[in-house]
Order: sequence, then C-alpha cells, then structure tokens
Amino acid sequence: MKIQFLGAAQTVTGSCHMLEVNGKRFAVDCGMHQGGSGIESRNENLSAYRPEEIDFFLITHAHIDHTGLLPLMVKHGFKGEIYCTVPTVDLLEIMLQDSAHIQEMEASFKNTKSSRKGGELVEPLYTQEDALAALKYLRGIEYDREFEPAPGIKVRFRDAGHILGSSFLEMQILEQGKDKPVRFVFSGDLGRPNSLLMSDPDIPAETDYLFVESTYGNRNHKDEGSTLDELAQAIAYSCKYREKIIIPAFALERTQAILYSLNQLRKQGRLPDIPVFLDSPLAIRTTEIFRKYPEYQDEETQALIAAGDDPLDLPNLRYALSTAESQSINDFSGSAIVISASGMANAGRVRHHLKHNLWRAGASIVFVGYQAMGTPGRKIVDGAKSIRILGEDIAVNAKIWTIGGFSSHAGQSEIIDWVGKFVKPHTKVFLIHGEEDAQQDLAALIKQKFEVEIFIPEYLEEEILEVTGGLAVESRPAAAVAQRVDWDFLLADTESKVAMLRKKIEEVSGRPWLEQADARDRIVELNGELLTLLSQL
Repeated sequence: MKIQFLGAAQTVTGSCHMLEVNGKRFAVDCGMHQGGSGIESRNENLSAYRPEEIDFFLITHAHIDHTGLLPLMVKHGFKGEIYCTVPTVDLLEIMLQDSAHIQEMEASFKNTKSSRKGGELVEPLYTQEDALAALKYLRGIEYDREFEPAPGIKVRFRDAGHILGSSFLEMQILEQGKDKPVRFVFSGDLGRPNSLLMSDPDIPAETDYLFVESTYGNRNHKDEGSTLDELAQAIAYSCKYREKIIIPAFALERTQAILYSLNQLRKQGRLPDIPVFLDSPLAIRTTEIFRKYPEYQDEETQALIAAGDDPLDLPNLRYALSTAESQSINDFSGSAIVISASGMANAGRVRHHLKHNLWRAGASIVFVGYQAMGTPGRKIVDGAKSIRILGEDIAVNAKIWTIGGFSSHAGQSEIIDWVGKFVKPHTKVFLIHGEEDAQQDLAALIKQKFEVEIFIPEYLEEEILEVTGGLAVESRPAAAVAQRVDWDFLLADTESKVAMLRKKIEEVSGRPWLEQADARDRIVELNGELLTLLSQL
C-alpha cells in the first residue's frame, strides 16, 4: 500500500494524507493550505489530488486546514462519501460555506484592483454553490463505532479532545493477498488533558503505523491559571489607556474557549465592566452548535449547563452579525474586547480591527492560537515593525500578547505522554502537521524514549508501507519535490528593470519640470514600498 503527503508535511496547514490500497484511493483529511503565496499556491495543484479518482474521505475534525478543500474536490469530480463525526457534519455546514464566501470576497477584491489596472480577472478557488454541493456527501459517524468504508478497510473515530467532534482515527487495513491487517493511527489534531470545554483525548490501541501531529513539538503550554492571568493583564493594560483589546480567534473552539475564560474572569471579579464584541457571524453560529452538543464536551462544562449556567455567555456580550454592526465597533469610544476571525489575521473582519488599532499605542493585540508561517499574525508575533493590511502599511505600536495556554493542541510533553501509552518498539512513527524545527526536537525525544523509527515526510513525498514477517517495514522512494526560490533570476530581473529606469530617466530629464515631478513622486513611492519590504524580511 502507498501513502502520499499532500499537506501538513513540515507545515501546519493543508492536512491531507492520500492512501492507495486494494484498488481504492482515499484520504485522511482534505485541508486548505494557509500562509504565504508559496504555500497557498498548493491549493490549486489539482494534479496531486486527482479528485475524480478519490473513493472517499475520512475527516478528523472541522477546522479549515483539515477540510477546506472538500468543495474544490467536489467541484472537480469527487463523488464519494465524506465520513466524519456527527457534530462535524453540523460544523462543516457553516464552515465550508463561510470559507467559500471568503474565497468569493477575496477574488472580488483582487478583481476590483486588477480591473483598475486593466489586468486579468481571477476566479475564486470555489464558490458557495460548490460548498453546498459538498455537504450532500457528508456522513456522520458516532465515536467508537467501527465502520467499513471499503472492503478490507475498518475505521473507528476516537475522541481527540481538540475541538467539538474532533477525532483521531484507528484504522485496520487487510491488504489483498495478506493474512494479517495493518494497524494505523492518525492523530488528527491532538487535544490537551484538562483543556477548556473538551474531554481528555482517548488512548488508541497498539498500532503499526502512527501519524502524529507535531505543531508544538518543541515547547509546552502554560497552565490554565497562568493563561487567565495573562488575559487579565492584557485587558487591564488597554483599559488603563482606554484602548481596545483585539483578539484574533478561530471561530471554532478558540472563540468558545475565550468566552469561557472571560466568564471565569467575571466570576473572579477580574473582568472590567466593558463591552465584549463577538464580531464573527461564523463564530456566533458555531457557538450555537456547541450549545447543541453538550454531551460532546467535558463533565465540568456539562455540570455548569445542567445547573443553568451558560459558560459561553456574558452580561456585556454583544454580537456583530452585519457588516454595519462590525464597522460600528471602530466608532466605539473607550475600551472594549473585540473577538474576531480569522485567528491568523489572514482573512475576515479582524483585519479591519487591526487596521484601526494596530498602530495605536495602548491597544492590545492578543494572539491565542498558532500563527502559521507567512501569515500576518506570524509576522506580527515575530516582531514586524509594520505590516501590510488591506493594501496599507500599518505600524505595529500596540502591545502584542501571545498566550499559548489557550491552544487546543497538545504541547511537547503532552504528545510524549499520549504516544507513550500505546507505542511499541515495532511502531513506525511519522511526524506531520508541524514545522521542521518542532519536528526535529520531537523526533529526538520520541526516539530516545521509545526506541522507534521516526520519519518526517516532505510535501508530496510518497511512502510504500508493507508488512513482512509480522513486522511493519517501510521503504522511502525519492518522490519528494524540492522547492526553492530562484533568487538569482528574480534579482537579475529587478536589476534589469532598474537599468531600464535609468535610460528612461535620461529621456524624462528633458521634459517640463511638472512631468519630472510626477515621475519623481512615483519613484519615491516605489522606494518607500521597497524599504517597507526590507523591514519586513
């Protein structure tokens, strides 16, 4: 059997692991690649996916970096079934349509700019119609129920403790001509013990192949008490200056965890009497789905709900559903907490709030989730002095807070503890969904503690997985695609244009002064943009 890594290979987005066995071709997850242009260009690599040849998908959870290309697959010929947990079905009904809306709006924005310059128009990656078409293929499966999506392939969703309805997969595949099934575990995104709202991750049975996420493979998170303290400090800091607290938050899980934490601060008397704006229609609808499935949340949350205490509500909570309601937040004078998507600040309404507040000394920008490489959030966290938002360079004068304790991903020690409860010396461990530095650190620890083989696949790399003599054996064909930027060509092209500019200036210097001034102003503007780029590299 063969597996190819179409995403989440030395990156944390675009999760998709394509398997071929017994004449079937299927994938675990089908996520959107998110980050810079180089990463996002992978979304259009249909030749790698070949949607019309895919028999079915197994989806671990509803986050867009695990599901966001499903409408694209349907648009280009996929007609199989999409298996996921029951809450994930409900979540995908809103997540995929919202993703499609973003694709349409981004395409419209680009086309408006392009039209002004007489350039070519672009099509959205997919439309809301494509998203609606994808929904009819969803099949909800309860936790711990074994099912057989194809002969010889048995699957069970187990609770991963990451978000509502999240799962890791236990899978047994009996390959044709073999007398023993091969056992797989795909972690999806692994949650944390004692996390807000969610139950602890289940423990898998012994496995031959383990594919485990490594997002935080090189660090641990702070405890709940420290996390609440940091949030309270950020709020108090900006209240002192009568400025806003902007929290870019993923609509699914992170927003609900923030609301839960603000509720706790209120009960402790540490939440000032200021408005809390939830400015994300998707997050508002997602919160309602959380309320629909209390049985999929932890015992503490269920007890609060049973006692009549809604942990996701606040006296000063205000919903901003319409664009006008969102815009009015910027006109609000004084301190307020604004929770808005997207969590990496690369789309959605939060970009407008950053544009209005990032340059303001005394404001707080509170990052509460992972910031993928190439995203605006990552650039801000890494110390950028200015950042380009909605076509404008914005100075970073606000106080930047990164509160890792809100993460719904397991930290390094939590991954190690989980793996140690079922991994055996013969298990082959693949590290996925992480950046290379984190993966190298985690690989060294796992190898040292459990004496197992570790593999870190690259984008588009293929593996042949076999069972010989009752032991899992792996071979690695050189199928990975090396990717690099041809800087020599790019800089030579830039230099050639500068040479052309010198010749043009010789012509312009003989024209009337007003024409020369126009050219001068444009060159000054270009030099300013180049200087900004240099400061951001």
